[in-house]
Amino acid sequence: MFDFLRSEDSKLRRSAAQWLEMAQRIHDFRKDLLTAEQGGALLAAMAEVKALVKQKAGVASLKPAIERLEGSMRACGGRLYPTTSLAENVEFFLVAAIVILGLRAYFVQPFKIPTNSMWPSYYGMTSEVFTPGEEPGVLGKAARLVGLGAINYTLKAPAEGEVLVPVFRSGMPAYTERPGRSLFIFPTLMREYTVMVGGQLVKLTVPADWARSEFGYDDVLEKTLFSGRKNGLMQAAQSANGSNQLESSMMEITSGGRRIDARVYWVPTGRKVGRGDEILSFDILTGDLLFVDRMSYNFVRPVVGSGFVFKTDNINHESMKDAAGRQISQYYVKRLVGIPGDQLEIREPVLYRNGRPIEGSDAFKHNAERDGLYRGYFNGSSHLRVGEVLDVSKGSYFAMGDNSSNSADSRVWGFVPEMDVVGRPLFIYYPLTKRWGVAK
Repeated sequence: MFDFLRSEDSKLRRSAAQWLEMAQRIHDFRKDLLTAEQGGALLAAMAEVKALVKQKAGVASLKPAIERLEGSMRACGGRLYPTTSLAENVEFFLVAAIVILGLRAYFVQPFKIPTNSMWPSYYGMTSEVFTPGEEPGVLGKAARLVGLGAINYTLKAPAEGEVLVPVFRSGMPAYTERPGRSLFIFPTLMREYTVMVGGQLVKLTVPADWARSEFGYDDVLEKTLFSGRKNGLMQAAQSANGSNQLESSMMEITSGGRRIDARVYWVPTGRKVGRGDEILSFDILTGDLLFVDRMSYNFVRPVVGSGFVFKTDNINHESMKDAAGRQISQYYVKRLVGIPGDQLEIREPVLYRNGRPIEGSDAFKHNAERDGLYRGYFNGSSHLRVGEVLDVSKGSYFAMGDNSSNSADSRVWGFVPEMDVVGRPLFIYYPLTKRWGVAK
């Protein structure tokens, strides 16, 4: 900052120190490749500059010595000399990346909540439906994108007519899967849905994780096309099918990595639109982003009631296999409800630990009382079935989602091996909602 106050001699001595630092690096990195003559010349030139700097020599003596040192560096430096600003920046970012990876591996790791199994404690991707004319404007969408991670999806009618929705034989909305990108960068799985108006098809592509959640595509259809009626699409399909009114066709779909021809049934929704009218308009809001403490569980035992992050690498269950039968390697977040030696039981809506209503988290109390958005605990299909008292085995943990009615957890796939425990949620840093702050 105050270089203008320095003398020319002082500035050159500081420059000389930088040249010496670079010369030392060249010598250290390339000394095994240098000839005796090159190494000797470099060391001699370095010694000359060091002596002059120590003597506080002036420009007249120091400048020629620096030039001789530079000549020796050029003769010895190879690809290390001259060092450009680009190379220095690359080195800086590599060091920074190593530090960040070290922090991520051993201390704090960023994590995105993938599903709504922990709702309403932590949110996965959810949606907000707009009626025609209520959609936010350009500035509103930009603000929602920045603050909430909200991305808008609007489907408009290509023609006039009634909106028809294709479903599989099960009554589930028909879809096909394809690869895509999250935030235009990260590979992810997408689902493509279709509706028909006036004989013309309209397609909608959304993240698969959102589409299969309880706040996903089915929920948007119910709120938009079926006046909020739960299972409105399935009821409409059953009603039309009972009257032999459903038309069907074959659709080529991709699911689980396989391409097949599936029969779909076109369900009339009763919703009639004009050309250019909105069929659907909604935002998908990002799941909670939080920091995970990876260090604590190296020194202390996990505590019942805490948020619980673990890997799926060694959970042996068919639901932990992909379409090819390979083990899924992912990070899950649930709540720890049982440690080795505990006895667990569910008497809906209360979860019992060692014969008493479980304690250790507000979520336990809220679920037991079905308070607010909490729906209570429900018996499992494989573990904690009705009337079952389960013993948590040695070296294992039992984890459950706060959203018990919509959580695939230890009730389905069993215990979490102790070796796969990662850490506990620390802080929700995004989106900027009332949940921002210390993780519950």
